[in-house]
Amino acid sequence: MTETRTDGIEDPETGEIEDLTGLYHEYGDDRLPPGQRETDRFPVLSKSGTPSWGPDDAFEVWGAVDDRLSLSLEEFRDFPAVTQRQDFHCVTGWSKLDCAFTGVEFAEIAEHAGVHDDAEHVMFHALDGYTTDLPLEECTREGVLFAYGYDGEDLPSDHGGPLRVVTPHKYAYKGAKWVSGVEFLTDRELGYWEKRGYSDTANPWNEERYS
Repeated sequence: MTETRTDGIEDPETGEIEDLTGLYHEYGDDRLPPGQRETDRFPVLSKSGTPSWGPDDAFEVWGAVDDRLSLSLEEFRDFPAVTQRQDFHCVTGWSKLDCAFTGVEFAEIAEHAGVHDDAEHVMFHALDGYTTDLPLEECTREGVLFAYGYDGEDLPSDHGGPLRVVTPHKYAYKGAKWVSGVEFLTDRELGYWEKRGYSDTANPWNEERYS
């Protein structure tokens, strides 16, 4: 579903925003997952503070791909961009609804790199050493973005700017902040929080918070 916006937040190419807030229908009747409370705030959480993105830092793609990528932030932002309205669910129990994220769809990067047929998982890497894993099929679905914009502005650094992953169908720890690279894997590996007892599947509507 797309709609024309009148509040200054719009897709940089089409002038429209895609509304993905109805994806909860895949999981049940309630937009707000069980155990979550809605908030108008956007709390800041991270494992170890906000790292700096320097001019020499690149976005890397490697692993089970035809073409390893190394992109500057400017080169990354040359990819086709979309703006989507999504809901954001934190495993600590809060949800922020109607977030407008602008960025590049995961599927766009995967297509550009040429993912091998035997790739089944994706490990996201971040500047602060954070990692998180998702099955490839969970990454290529609509809504998974490398986001660099939020509500019509650049994504703030404390929320993962200049580049983070958003995963509206998962708890937000599956969306790495300050993402610096993507590794395509042929086998499942556990990420930072998953190694520490958090759920590897992280479905908010099933309350899959811990393993």
